[in-house]
Amino acid sequence: MPHPPDWPASVIAIFGASGDLTWRKLVPALYSLYLGGWLPERFAIMGVDRKELDREAFLARLRNGVDRFSRWGKSRDKDWEAFARRIILYRAADFGDPQAYRALGRALDGLDREWQVQANRIYYLAVPPLVFGLVADKLGEAGLSQDCERSRIVVEKPFGRDLESARALNRKLAEHFREYQIYRIDHYLGKETVQNLLVFRFANAIFEPLWNRRYIDHVQITVAERGGVEHRGGYYENAGALRDMIQNHLLQVMCLIGMEPPVSLEDEEIRNKKMDVLRAVRPVRPEEIHHYAVRGQYGAGWIEGQYYPAYRDEPRVDPDSSTETFAAVKLFIDNWRWQGVPFYLRTGKRLPVRVSEVAIQFNPVPHFSFPARMVGDWQPNRLGIRIQPDEGIIMRFQAKRPGLDMRLGMVNMRFTYREAFRNIPPEAYETLLLDVMQGDKTLFMRADHAEVAWQVVMPIMEAWAAVIPDFPNYPAGSWGPEAAEALIAVDGRSWIQPAVETAGQNEEEETERVPRGASPAGAGKRSRVKETAS
Repeated sequence: MPHPPDWPASVIAIFGASGDLTWRKLVPALYSLYLGGWLPERFAIMGVDRKELDREAFLARLRNGVDRFSRWGKSRDKDWEAFARRIILYRAADFGDPQAYRALGRALDGLDREWQVQANRIYYLAVPPLVFGLVADKLGEAGLSQDCERSRIVVEKPFGRDLESARALNRKLAEHFREYQIYRIDHYLGKETVQNLLVFRFANAIFEPLWNRRYIDHVQITVAERGGVEHRGGYYENAGALRDMIQNHLLQVMCLIGMEPPVSLEDEEIRNKKMDVLRAVRPVRPEEIHHYAVRGQYGAGWIEGQYYPAYRDEPRVDPDSSTETFAAVKLFIDNWRWQGVPFYLRTGKRLPVRVSEVAIQFNPVPHFSFPARMVGDWQPNRLGIRIQPDEGIIMRFQAKRPGLDMRLGMVNMRFTYREAFRNIPPEAYETLLLDVMQGDKTLFMRADHAEVAWQVVMPIMEAWAAVIPDFPNYPAGSWGPEAAEALIAVDGRSWIQPAVETAGQNEEEETERVPRGASPAGAGKRSRVKETAS
């Protein structure tokens, strides 16, 4: 595929270039964009990190990550060597060292002179959250944030660990960068099925008239993880399921489900509509928290014949930890569209399967004409939106069973990306990195968005901090604590348990690969929201 002629030259400077995120996600995504023909002709990568590495060792580590995690599979020598020529700098330095930023500035200026164009400068903070403010300060002091049109900073999650710290980080970034220069990244929004929610809702006339309290009984959003904390015990001890997943990923998905139709697909219009949803979330009073939120921590257990230890026995985890590995909340959006419709959000580790999906449960028909002998196990219509794995959409409805008598049965109308489009969707980071280069902020949070999302969960966090929980309270391989069942059962409802054929696999095992003989241009194409909806 030819390079788009109007795409600007870009340089991405990665702070934390020798770290896990760069190795596992960022460089494999950039490599895939390169093979697919999506990078500008003039594009370069620079790296800064504390670890001492020579160029050969640095490139070897990055290639190892590409071979393991790129959807293209193991790299060919010719392709890798051409891509590696774009990795022009690695500097080992402390993130507080002013010399490192001055050297980076000289390298950036040198590229501008060599290319005879002023390239976009993207500063990607793949560093621990405590360093975000320091790197932003040093970039500002070195004058690397002054060009507001072409200097951009990308901040990974977690964006703060509570409302106060999120506000402090926003103030720190605002000292050196304007809001439109800041990209708060949430990789979940880069997933194809999450983006497809906009197209599904607003490009199809048959769904939007039903998308309200008159026809929908409730909404469930589930992000289940089969794995535990693995090597991330130190991080997870200071996060927990509520901070790590619900405050960002699940609330973002809820916004796409609950938002009003946008006037256009301009980035600020979409972000304003999502902001309206968060502002409308009903505050939960402290004395009512137990009616709206439950938490859990996994104990030891068996999953598909394999024994797994309890969370407290994981590496770098406090043996008396009160960190939750499961959280479920019930939220209400107080507006005309959703008044009285509960949104149930749950996430957890060491659950039976790895799956992320949204279930839209419709109300029963207002009058049921069929006698009981014809019906059997009748259930209301349901729409399932599978985010991962096996991305797709399933509509459940009633149909007559074949035969001479009238008998009803449940059937599914099923769409999957794999079967419908027969190509491999890009990884989330490919989508988001390309958006940063193009200056498209649709899938990124604004400052006010991040803060209001924290406001939604702060009452729950504060109530939980005041009480020592009785952990562990669910075994590995189960669907969480009994309190989670009670949370939804008290409303006369039950959790919808997804059945996933491939859910027992690890994320690395599920990564699709481009067939070895496939054309890079064809496999690299992606369906952008704006293209699909127009």
